[in-house]
Amino acid sequence: MLTIFGAPGRYIQGPDALDTLGEQAALFGRRAALVIDGPMHAILGARVQALCAASQVRAMPLIVEGDLTPETIEALRAQAGRLDADMVVAVGGGKALDAGKAVARSLHCHLITVPTAASNDAPTSKNYVLYDADHNLLAVEHMLFNPTIVLVDTTIIASAPAAFFRAGLGDAVSKKFEAEQCRRHGGANMYGGKPPLAAQLLAEGCLRILLEDGAQALAVAGSGRPTPAFERAVEAMILLSGLGFESGGLSIAHALTRGLPRIAGLATSAHGMQVALGLLVQLDLEARDDGMLAALTSWYAQVGLPVSLRELGATAPTDAELETAAALTLNARHAANFDRTLSVAELAAALRRRA
Repeated sequence: MLTIFGAPGRYIQGPDALDTLGEQAALFGRRAALVIDGPMHAILGARVQALCAASQVRAMPLIVEGDLTPETIEALRAQAGRLDADMVVAVGGGKALDAGKAVARSLHCHLITVPTAASNDAPTSKNYVLYDADHNLLAVEHMLFNPTIVLVDTTIIASAPAAFFRAGLGDAVSKKFEAEQCRRHGGANMYGGKPPLAAQLLAEGCLRILLEDGAQALAVAGSGRPTPAFERAVEAMILLSGLGFESGGLSIAHALTRGLPRIAGLATSAHGMQVALGLLVQLDLEARDDGMLAALTSWYAQVGLPVSLRELGATAPTDAELETAAALTLNARHAANFDRTLSVAELAAALRRRA
């Protein structure tokens, strides 16, 4: 298996970084499909279009509404096909960015992602996720390449509710441990290749920064005023986490997002919160003796991440629910990246210990 590393073409971060959008878009043409959700269009749509227009780029909105289902994607692709766009600019949270990726893949064009919250590391990734009408994860699809430009305006990110930032912490904190498992056991990364050392080092750096700066950064989330600690944490949560997972690979913590929604009360819990709990389950199954599980549990208490299914939103999970969640998790490709082959009973028991 060949070693493969992938990344976006350019990453730009800082206060008021959005002001450079027009000049970035102008690198690729004069017509942009602006993929954006309805609420964010009301807040930022006019500003984005004006910034593009100042650089002679026409931004034509494609509004994302409802769940990101295959039907939603097909409708957006049909609209995009009529625009004759040179590029896609995707603005918003994970749903809008994923929709932008699907449209860019359809048009075979450049993609600029502009996240408005640091709730996950989707901005740098080529992956996008589709759901069914019941909010269950249906499929993970891929662009041929990563976004060309990732534009992270930390003034906007710092204005998003703290709950989004907290979920981003949960999504990012697992990457070191998942990449470790994938590399150790010969798993493939998101490019179908052997994870490079660079990805593991990036994931380890991500964890170090989150443990050092995550709590301070969370304290200013929602204020609209990014601090140096906030800047470092955002870079870790979006760039280091994104590169770490995509080139480093995933394991049990993310595989559990296939099963946890089948437990009553968890279907609508944030992806990052599910991953955070999934990491504790993974570390429990690893039977680590390095004190990391205790250290992370303490850090979780500082930043408000869940340490139990109850804190994630479940009330009284039944044995049948836990077994169903375990079975679906073990069907996920990433579940194979682990020290040993897990049984449904073993994983269900580990979930029960986190009830």
